[in-house]
Order: sequence, then structure tokens, then C-alpha cells
Amino acid sequence: MTPLAILCSWQAIRENVKGFFIALLVIETAMIGVFVSLDLLLFFFFWELTLIPMYFLIGIWGHDRRIYAAVKFILYTMFGSILMLVAILWLYNLAGTFDVPDIQAKLQTGLVLLPSHTELLLFGAFFLAFAIKVPLFPLHTWLPDAHTEAPTAGSVILAGVMLKLGTYGMLRFCLPLFPDAAHRMAPYIGVLAIIGIVYGAMVATVQTDLKRLVAYTSVSHLGFVVLGIFAFSTISIQGAIFQMLSHGVSTGALFLGVGMLYDRRHTFEIKEFGGLVNPMPVLMSFFLFIALSSLALPPLNGFIGEFLILIGTFQGHHAWAAWAASGAVLSAIYLLWAYQRVGFGEVTVEKNRTLPDASGRERLILATMAVAIIFMGVASPIFTRRMEVSTNNLLHQMERVQNVSRPATPEPAGKQSVISPGPRKNASVTKISLRHVQP
Repeated sequence: MTPLAILCSWQAIRENVKGFFIALLVIETAMIGVFVSLDLLLFFFFWELTLIPMYFLIGIWGHDRRIYAAVKFILYTMFGSILMLVAILWLYNLAGTFDVPDIQAKLQTGLVLLPSHTELLLFGAFFLAFAIKVPLFPLHTWLPDAHTEAPTAGSVILAGVMLKLGTYGMLRFCLPLFPDAAHRMAPYIGVLAIIGIVYGAMVATVQTDLKRLVAYTSVSHLGFVVLGIFAFSTISIQGAIFQMLSHGVSTGALFLGVGMLYDRRHTFEIKEFGGLVNPMPVLMSFFLFIALSSLALPPLNGFIGEFLILIGTFQGHHAWAAWAASGAVLSAIYLLWAYQRVGFGEVTVEKNRTLPDASGRERLILATMAVAIIFMGVASPIFTRRMEVSTNNLLHQMERVQNVSRPATPEPAGKQSVISPGPRKNASVTKISLRHVQP
């Protein structure tokens, strides 16, 4: 995504060009650091490092309300980060190390026992930081402003990679370190994810700003990811991981297309467009293809992730899957209606009649994204096979930690059966999932 973000900024950024690209490369470095860190303190360092250059990208090279959006972005994310730092230090005090594999080993062998209330507090501190980054409803209000005011490259990196730091953190830390708390909170998190799916789609439908519309699609689509993670089945977690990758490609490509329209008209208002398929057939053809990917049309990449999430969720939570499926229907409504207003109809603004079509550089960017969309949709088993072992290991690891911690902090039988399903139930869900996944 970073090379494509650089290409899309080739002519759009005219002031302080060196500083802009330095900020992009620092963000890339920090994001790679987050994904490869197995030390909690180092993870936190890179986690915070992602915020600073993005703050400057929005605040310096953004649009009219860029200062407001940048300050809102940094305040929201810093609040969650402070609580996560407290939890990291608390966990270090208990385990005597920041090394994540060591902490997991001590939890599995019983060298470190977390009382239920302590585990719930630590889970809450980690989860809140990750939920703000996702963002999960109702912590999402910073995202539309940040996307709308950010330059195109900032929106591409933010939607394509940075939002996934939150869902990655849930998989890497919340589930394996605090499985009992994750199970206890799963019903509430599932409800919030479903509200985010439906709410994000409905708000996107009524937007008059094209970039803000695409921003709200992230709230809806990442609700699917959170739902798949906390359904606790192999298929749903595989779908969540695939959806993380798929959303980065599809929504990043949507922001690229919107940025190309902005470079020509310097507005995001949908009413200022209309009939663009005539002067810009190539650009609008790519834009339609990307929109179809985002609304989960088979056999494109968006379909695979959402389908796996819905199947895996349906195995244990029929109502969750039914409500979440409505988000897929709504996504077709807002994306196709937006494309109809932008691309079809009469040309009502005279400037639109002479707009230039996609340049060679822009065609290279859009073609690269289109190839990735098709490849991920057609060759999805290449991805899911590689995810299967890690997903099963994660679920088994959660069961082992639960088996060790449960005798030390017994819960009443009635409460346990309602709120925190035991490992036997989880094992059966995993077994069902494997029968579907394996040939």
C-alpha cells in the first residue's frame, strides 16, 4: 500500500514534499514494527509511533478542517493507548517479563494466575485501545473526520493498514492472554459489532460527501472482522483475517479512486459529479469494479471474508449472523447508489464534460489494485490454508489457559454456563469448523 500511496501523491503534493514522504516512510516503519514485535514494550513503542506522522499528515497536508480532525484523531487514540500502557506494566509486574511468548507460557503452565476480576480489567484496557483503533461502535467518531480531511495517501494508509492494527491486537493479545474475559465479554462485543455493521452502512447511505461515505464503509466492514474474531470458531477467525486483508485492498482502492476525482474537481460533494462515465470511461470502470469488490460480489475478494465470517458465526450464533447479513445487503445499496449518482445520469456541471481520463500512472495504480482483488478472490485457498494452523493454535491456546486458570478462580456453575462457555463447547465448534475447511 505504501508504494501506491506514494504514486498517488506524485502530483497531488506540491508543498513540503520531502516532509510528506518522510512521514509516509516513518508510518510504514512503525506499522511493520507493530506487526513483528513480540515484546509488549516494543509493541507499545511502535504503536505510538504510528500516531505521530499520521497526525502531521492530516494536520499539515489535509483539507479545510484538518486541524480539528488531527487533534480529534490523536486525542481518541492516545486515550486508549494510556490505558494499554497501564495494563502492560501491570502484566509485567505479574509475569516479570515483557516477552509475549514467555507470558503465554507462564499462563498455560500456571506460573502466572490471573484472578477473574484482574483478567477482566487487563482485557478491558487492551481491548479499549484496540477498539478505538478499529474503530468499533461507539468509538468510531474520529474516523470519518480523519478520512475526510486527510490527503489521499493518508486515507489509503489509514484504511488499508492502520485500522487493522486494532483487530490484529485483539487476535495477538486479547484472545490468547485473557481467554476467560474474552468469552465473558463476547456477547457484548458481538452486539456492538453488529450495531457497527448496520449503523455504519445506514449512515453511509445518506452521505452527500463521497469520501465520507467511503469512510463509513470502514465502520461497517470492520464490524464484520470484530464479529468473526469473537465468534471463536476456526472459520470465522479465518474469515476475519481474510477480511482484514481484503478490506485494506478494496477500501484503499476506493480512496484512491475518490482522490483521483478530487484531483480533477477539488470537491467530494456527490452533487458536483454526475455523468462521469462519458468523459472518464477508464477511471469510472475501475471505480465500479472496486465498488463491486467492496460490496462482496462473488468471486471477488470482499465476498470471501464476509462469507467465511457469516458461516463461522452462524454455527454458534444464528441471530448474530442474521443481523450481520443485513450489512451486506445495505453495502450494495449505498455503493451502487453512490456510483449511479457519480457516474451515470446527465452531466449537470459543465466542468465535468472536459475532465481528463485516468493517466498512465493512475491506470497502473488502479490495475494493480484490480489484479490484487481478483487474485484474492479466485485464489483464496492460498490464504486460508496458511491461516488454518495459526487459527487452530490460537483456539487451543485459549483452551489451555482456561483449563489452568479456571480451578484457581471457580465461577458458579449457572453463571459459567450462561456467560463463559467452557473449553468443551469451544472444542466442538473448532471440530465442526475443520470439517468445513479441510478438503
